[in-house]
Amino acid sequence: MTMDKSLRVRKGSSSARGVLSRGERILKLKEQERWAEGRSPLGLPKVRVTKTAVKKKKKAKEEGDAAADAGKAPAAGKKK
Repeated sequence: MTMDKSLRVRKGSSSARGVLSRGERILKLKEQERWAEGRSPLGLPKVRVTKTAVKKKKKAKEEGDAAADAGKAPAAGKKK
């Protein structure tokens, strides 16, 4: 029996998660120096999850600059 497409997990689609696992929370607490060695891993304090937004590159500007540079170079080299 095949699995429905909506239930499949795609490897490439990793969106920002709103919940950290217990190990990830302990690592965050260690980074913030809020974790004491020997402490129980149960009942951990809340840890803020920072969502990073990926900025899109401006293709139109880069293509426009490249086209302008390409247009200038042959014109300067040609003599009439």
